[in-house]
Amino acid sequence: MTTTPPEFRSGFACFVGRPNAGKSTLTNAVVGSKVAIASSKPQTTRHAVKGIVTRPDAQLVLIDTPGLHKPRTLLGERLNDVVRATWSEVDVIGVCLPSDQRIGPGDTYLVQQVAALSRRPKLVALATKTDLVSGPRLREHLMSIGALEAELGLRWEHIIPVSALTDDQVDVVTDEIIGLLPPGPAYYPDGEVTDEPDEVLVAELIREAALEGVRDELPHSITVVVDEMGLREGRPEDKPLLDVFATMVVERDSQKGIVIGHRGSRLRDVGTAARMQIQTLLGTPVHLDLKVKVMKDWQRDAKSLNRLGF
Repeated sequence: MTTTPPEFRSGFACFVGRPNAGKSTLTNAVVGSKVAIASSKPQTTRHAVKGIVTRPDAQLVLIDTPGLHKPRTLLGERLNDVVRATWSEVDVIGVCLPSDQRIGPGDTYLVQQVAALSRRPKLVALATKTDLVSGPRLREHLMSIGALEAELGLRWEHIIPVSALTDDQVDVVTDEIIGLLPPGPAYYPDGEVTDEPDEVLVAELIREAALEGVRDELPHSITVVVDEMGLREGRPEDKPLLDVFATMVVERDSQKGIVIGHRGSRLRDVGTAARMQIQTLLGTPVHLDLKVKVMKDWQRDAKSLNRLGF
């Protein structure tokens, strides 16, 4: 049993924001390790991923959730349910408002949804992507964020400018959120950075590699299933090899062609990029066997969603 000092704080927080507000990149920066996949495609995050920050005085469990959006499919509805369930359970919500964009109706809607929770967590406003704007533009943005208090009837505990990309003020974000957590025990052993099973992280890394450079209509249609994963038998202890057999699932035959590419070139590129990331994550040489399968309209079909773990 881990003993914690009497003034030890612990709790749960999550970042919210419109798609592409920098939530996953900031989650990874705070945790100091890649636990959430980040992509320029909106709606990349598909389930609540937990990143864990443990310090001598505190433990922060950061939940990376999908972005709240207007659902067009059954998958979209289920992802929104995941978001709302997470919001009602955390101690602190960090609202990500990108500095390079004006605060729009999407942001206002999101903050109103958070403010309407029956058990409202403490709120921190995060002006993300500060590396993309000038000083005067940032000051203007921070004032707009401050104005939301009166406009929406809420209170920011802190308003913090931050750039996850240049690691500017990431430590300030971590310190201020931890300062808002209640006294409590450590929920996870020291050294753990996520509670996600390796298979889930591996599937996410493959999906991230598959999303790079594909057409806009594809990202929502791709999901990845790890069929089998294990160390190859009969290998010397000092030369382990991890076999990963995975399937990329798409919704239509035409999408299968896009993912495979001309003479399999695209599939090879995805495999190479994913294998490097998996090796970095798990610290073991990897043999990755990737195939592509069509599961018609899986995002809209309850049976398919259940089978794929949504």
